[in-house]
Amino acid sequence: MTGRRPWWLAMAAPLLAACVPPEGANTAVERPDEGVVAEVEFVIDGDTVDLLFDMDGEVVEERTRLIGIDAPESVSRQDPVQCFGPESSEALRGLLPVGSEVSVLRDTEARDRFGRLLVYLVRPDGLDVNAWMVEQGFADALFFEPNTTREAEFTRLASRARDDGRGLWGVCDGPDQPLDETG
Repeated sequence: MTGRRPWWLAMAAPLLAACVPPEGANTAVERPDEGVVAEVEFVIDGDTVDLLFDMDGEVVEERTRLIGIDAPESVSRQDPVQCFGPESSEALRGLLPVGSEVSVLRDTEARDRFGRLLVYLVRPDGLDVNAWMVEQGFADALFFEPNTTREAEFTRLASRARDDGRGLWGVCDGPDQPLDETG
C-alpha cells in the first residue's frame, strides 16, 4: 500500500466536506481517485467489508458499512439467514476480491452506532459498488440521517430493480425476509 494517502486524511474533519458532493450535484462517480484508497481484507456480507488502510506505514483494519444499502443478512448472530443473503454476499465478494483496491468516499457522518466506518466504495475501473448492489437487486436502498446525499439516486435504482424483478426482488418480498419462508 505504498504511495497512498495517509489514513488521517480519511478521518480529518476539514477534508470530509471534499468527499461529499455539493447540494444538487451529479452524484455519479466519475473519478475514483477522489477518495482514500484502501485494500479489501474480507467481505463479511452484502453490505459490510473489512478494509485495510495505510496509516503512515502502519496497516490499520476498519470494519466498514456501505452507505445507502440494505443487503439481506447472511452471517448475523442475532438474525436468521435471509432470503437472497448468501447471493448478496457472494455478489459483493465477486466485486471486491480479497487484496483488491477501492476508493473510499464518505458522507456526513463517519460511523454508525456499531462503530463501523460508513462508506461508498468505488473500484479502480470506476464501478460504484454501493449503487451496483442496489441496481442489480442484491440490496435495497436504505438511508439514515444525515448520510442521505445519494438517497434519491439509490431509491430510483431500487425501484427499477424491484419493478424488473432483479436479484432478490425476483424471489423475495424484500431484504428482510427469512430464508426459510422461501423454501
